[in-house]
Amino acid sequence: MKLTRALSLIFALVVAPLVNAATATSPDTAAIKQKLTETLDVEVISMQDSPIDGLYQAMTNRGVLYITRDGSKLFHGSVYDLDKGMKNLTEAALAGPRLEMMKPLEDNMLVYKAKNEKYVVTVFTDVSCGYCRKLHSQMDEYNKLGITVRYLAFPRAGVPSANADEMQAIWCAKDPLKAMTDAKAGSKVVAATCDAKIAEQYALGATFGVNGTPAIVLDDGNMIPGYQPPADLLRTLEARQ
Repeated sequence: MKLTRALSLIFALVVAPLVNAATATSPDTAAIKQKLTETLDVEVISMQDSPIDGLYQAMTNRGVLYITRDGSKLFHGSVYDLDKGMKNLTEAALAGPRLEMMKPLEDNMLVYKAKNEKYVVTVFTDVSCGYCRKLHSQMDEYNKLGITVRYLAFPRAGVPSANADEMQAIWCAKDPLKAMTDAKAGSKVVAATCDAKIAEQYALGATFGVNGTPAIVLDDGNMIPGYQPPADLLRTLEARQ
């Protein structure tokens, strides 16, 4: 991604006042966490120093936020390192925590395992999105390239919704993998209920910053928004080794 000169200037104008606003009399992080929760109704999962002096980096259930040390100013967006090829520092900060946060839901994932597995990716998916269906129609190709695909549910209509109920029916079917294939081919899924944790899967996606499907979490925790053809995804995975 390239930032235009104009956008770079805007970014500088926004961040500079925030950094300057930090003071030596900053409240502790607990007080800032409480303020964020009360003001924005977000859950603060962790808080640490950010790559920008004078700002804390807070991981919340709605993504990453940057806050001045005095707790008075907030910035929401990605931070890039101009000296490292526009590396997305916000994305890098999320990579490790994503892997840890997915572990409790591993038993709830729908897994299309590659016979000769080389890589494992986790895809937040929705049964109704066109590119999710395209990705699923190429599942054999991903698997033949050694890519195991694990699905987590991200009903775009939110939870609760008819969309979420359809996702639950798939996860609770006698053969969830077949039910997913049928649903993405346009077939109606028979209603079913179980402890599929669809709401938890959706909430996890929101925490990761998912705002559309498919969203692909790579095996190093980095996330790619949008569809990737099998050969392109393989090249991306190979480049990260």
